[in-house]
Amino acid sequence: MIQTLSEEDLRRRHAENSVLRETIVEHLFVGDLLRRLWQCGILDAEVLKSEFDAGGYDLVLTCRGVTRHIQLKVTRVGGARSKINVNLRLSEKPSGCVVWIAVDDELNLKKYRWFGNEPGRPLSQVAEMGAVKHTKGDAKGIKAVRLGQRSVKAGVFTPVENLDDLLHRLLGSEILTVAHASRGHYSGGNSLSGECPCPLISPP
Repeated sequence: MIQTLSEEDLRRRHAENSVLRETIVEHLFVGDLLRRLWQCGILDAEVLKSEFDAGGYDLVLTCRGVTRHIQLKVTRVGGARSKINVNLRLSEKPSGCVVWIAVDDELNLKKYRWFGNEPGRPLSQVAEMGAVKHTKGDAKGIKAVRLGQRSVKAGVFTPVENLDDLLHRLLGSEILTVAHASRGHYSGGNSLSGECPCPLISPP
């Protein structure tokens, strides 16, 4: 039986269990992403997980020559969060990006937002964002700057229509138009032939 909670209790659940929530959403996101690529006959994708985020990323996605270092952010649909913190070290990666996911109270992935460039271009613009300060001040009430962090406003992110759109941004249209053999195996870059079963991939 599904427990019915008040709005206040729901907000508290999200706030007090944010680490668990992010772990669950990360697994759901990776599963959805790999399943969508499977449906499109792209079977050579690899996803690695960072044990801790000192490098500024949570996941590494590699597929056909493109490697993405991805920082995931999770918020509740309708939440008031207007900005997030991004580690400056993410900009050192060749294709670093941030995927901001909004979930409902059942942790269904409802909305994606994107902050990144095309594959191969680093996220250099993050260095231009505002500094992040500690939430608590010192004895004089002065809040020190958190080194290596930048505050990125929600308005900087691009709303993404669906998972297919997100995959185009992550991997680029060139990869997603590479042919796959009739059984879905990577064919090494030959042309597509016949009808394509996946809207991600456009026939030549």
